[in-house]
This record gives sequence, structure tokens and C-alpha cells, in this order.
Amino acid sequence: MSHYDALVIGAGVAGMSVVRSLYQQAPQLRVGLVTLLAPGQAGATPWAQGGVAVAWGQDDSPQLHTQDTLAAGAGLCRSEAVEVLTQEGPRRIQELLDIGTAFDRRPDGQLELTREAAHQRRRVVHAGDASGRELARALAQSLPSGLELIYGQVTRLITRGSRVVGVQLDGQRTLAASHVVLASGGVGQLFAATTNPVGADGTGLALAFEAGANLRDLEFVQFHPTALAVSTHGDNLPLLTEALRGEGARLVDETGQPFMGQYHPDAELAPRDVVAFALWQHRQAGHQTLLDARDLPVAQRFAQVHQLCLAAGFDPATQPLPVTPAVHYHMGGVEVDLWGRTQVSGLWACGEVSSTGVHGANRLASNSLLEGLVYGHRLGEALANAPFKAVCRVPEAAPVALRPDPLAMARVREILWSGMGLARSSQGLEKAAISLDRLRTRLQESGSSAYTVANLMLRSAAFRQESRGAHRRLDYPQTSPAWAGHTLVVPGQAIAMQALQPMAESQHQELLARSL
Repeated sequence: MSHYDALVIGAGVAGMSVVRSLYQQAPQLRVGLVTLLAPGQAGATPWAQGGVAVAWGQDDSPQLHTQDTLAAGAGLCRSEAVEVLTQEGPRRIQELLDIGTAFDRRPDGQLELTREAAHQRRRVVHAGDASGRELARALAQSLPSGLELIYGQVTRLITRGSRVVGVQLDGQRTLAASHVVLASGGVGQLFAATTNPVGADGTGLALAFEAGANLRDLEFVQFHPTALAVSTHGDNLPLLTEALRGEGARLVDETGQPFMGQYHPDAELAPRDVVAFALWQHRQAGHQTLLDARDLPVAQRFAQVHQLCLAAGFDPATQPLPVTPAVHYHMGGVEVDLWGRTQVSGLWACGEVSSTGVHGANRLASNSLLEGLVYGHRLGEALANAPFKAVCRVPEAAPVALRPDPLAMARVREILWSGMGLARSSQGLEKAAISLDRLRTRLQESGSSAYTVANLMLRSAAFRQESRGAHRRLDYPQTSPAWAGHTLVVPGQAIAMQALQPMAESQHQELLARSL
């Protein structure tokens, strides 16, 4: 049986950052990168358009970046985690420049910065509107030569006692590992409308939970306000980057009149949850929602958006573009400390699958790539100093039969979109849970983890009886100080409310626990 010092699951910005950092500290280790696609093509990273938020300009500072992140997070950010992000961010951007990442520059050679919603300053570094693609390219080309690429799907984390000791691959093959890092992305493909690529189905959450790790804040799902509203586009909707609004594009209705001023004084530059919910409200009132970018040089400045629009039959130079909110990012994830450690020995997590506390109830635009860079680097540093002992005996894992059931998965997407979309209620969540239960056997027999993840997300959304950030309850429309804590899902226990504090190594203080 193959034994690795570390297995990293996922080859997006977080996974590649872990590998690079780990090899810088401990090049002698045997490391495997488990992925479905080649590095540079895997995960949601290549799909990211806007860029990376970082305090880089002379008029900016990590303190201002921290202020904006905390404000967007609606009271649920961990201040320590945010400060780590903003303080260490410039160093990670400099490293990207050092390896040849081609971010856009001004005529004087300085990085060109743009502004996105809820940022006080222009602080988003970018590569046109294909920033994630360029970032993924640069990271992939800089991966160490000793890295072993392992193509396949992880179907189980193998444990011995309270420690993770390996993984099961493709339902059959077993790989032993002293440490396993989850960097497997988000949950968008569990919803009918999403900007996420295939593979963003929450599998990493189920793997961690079944291995004994805590999950946190699963109800907080961010909807990007401006996905192009087309009926079919593969398995996701084309994303129209927020940078369009940052540069002056306006949201209008069928009359051509801007409407965001009715909902927030910052109009198009309000936080994402505000803009997305405003679009939902405007559509519920019978209006169309369109993005008017006719005054912008879209073809020159936003080439990827321009091509996506033309492919869908729209010309942004001559007509407003029909837009709709779509699932874009999951603020919840596997509970980790500031170095990526979970409560399970040998198991680590970073990127979208993790919950560092950086994003709170609503992620600030373009902070996600930065989180992958910063916390991936930190995890690599911590992992390099962890004990590496060969696993003498790895328990046998029962084979998992992978029999995809597209019809059942399509129904899951409809159920979550209906019950856990932009506007939620006890009645809608209960109806969704009942509908999901009817699919339980089919999903489990197909080898899918969708039931586990969707069920826990619905339970978390039902538990939080308030509206906060991206979680909007029609039956509890106000934000309540009594709910200013994290929703914590502990294997084998009732869902609970956790205090706003750094994760303890061995215990968690619970403020409130209610069985559902």
C-alpha cells in the first residue's frame, strides 16, 4: 500500500498553496495532490473573474481591509482570522508576482486596482476578468517537481481510532497518509442555479463530518447578484463579475430605470447579500432585472464576460443584460483553527471547504482567493512542523459503488433552490427536508454524499431563527443579538450555537443548544 506523508485533496488555489508552502519548509516529504483535473484547470479557481482583494494601494491599509471585511460579515467574523488575512495578504501577492503572475498594470508599472462592492478603496488586483485562470496557471507552473499527482475521487477518509490515516479513492483503492488536507471547494452544484463548476458538490464536508470533524455556519450561502439569466449553459450560469458594477455598470429594470437606490444608499456597491436580496425582491414584484454596461468598454476590459455574453446571444455594447442571483460561495465549512487544523487528528482543511471565521455571514467580494493563498500558506507551514509517522496498519474500507443518479441529483438541486434559496421560512425548509428524505435511499445507493450535506445545511438554516448576512428568513426578518454566534454541527450531537471565539484545541464553549 502506498504511504504518503501528506495527501492534499483539491488542486485549486488553496490546495496548490498548501503544497507550495509545505515543500518550501520540508522538501523531503512525500506529498500527493489528489484531483479530478490537472492543476491549473481544477476547482473553482480558474472560474474566478474579479481578482484578489488586498491592501496594496498607498491610500489603503490592512486595517481598512479588516474594517470592510468585518462590516460585510454581519457580526460573525472572527477578528483574529480577518487580521491574519489582511496582514499577510500583501506578502502572498508579492509571492505571486515573484513567480510571474501577470496581473494588470498601469502605464507607470504599478498594479492596477479596481473596486468592488462594500470596499472603501480600490484594492482588487486582477488579470482582466480572467484573474482566477491566470492565478491558477502561475501556481500550477510553480508546483514542485517532486509532487505526485493522483487523479481520482476521494470517497472516504479512513480513520483508526480518532485519527485519519488515509483515504479511499474511487470507491476502491486505499492510500495511507500521516496527514490529509481537504481543499475540495464548495457546494454550488447542490443548487439549481449556480456559478460553480461541476465537482463543487460539498463532498469534502461529508468526508470531514463522517470522520468526526465539526462543521460550522452551513446556512450561510452567498448568492452572486449578477449571473447571466440564460436557460441553459452546461451545469452553471455564466458569471458577470462584480467589477462591472465597480466600474460603473448599473442595475436597471424593464423600464431602463436604476432601482438599487430603493434598497440601499450604496446602490450597486452595497454588500453582495443586500444586492442579491434586492434583485430577488424586485423580481418578486414582477420586474425584470438587467445589468446595463453599455457605457463600459466591456470587450476590452472584460474580455471573458464579453465572450460569455456573445455566446449566449447578448451584446453588452448594445443592450442591457438579463441577470439573476445564483449560488456562488459557501461561507460555512469544516471548523478549523488559524492554521487549518480540525478537531480530528491528522485532518486539516483550507479554502472554501473550511470555516476559518474570515467570511462571517457574508463574504466580502474577492476575499476568497486571498483566503486560499493566506491560509493555504499557513497550513503548509504548520504541517511541515507536524509529526510524520508511517501508518503501520490502515483499516480495510468497504468498497463504495459509484452509480451516478442524475435525476436524483437534479431533484436535490431543485429542493435546495426552493427551500434554501434567497428567502427562507420554516415552512419552506420543512417541506424541503421532507422532499430530501424521500431521496435518501437513492442518493446513498448512488455513492453520493449529497444527502448528508443537503440535510445538514437545511437543519442549520432551520436552526438559525433570524436574518443575518446571506441567511434571510421571511418568518424571522430581523437580526437578533441572541444569535450572534456560529452554528455548530458536531457529529452525534444536536446543532448548537458556538461563541465568537477562536477554536480551542480540545473543547468548545456552547452558548445555546437546541435539538431540531
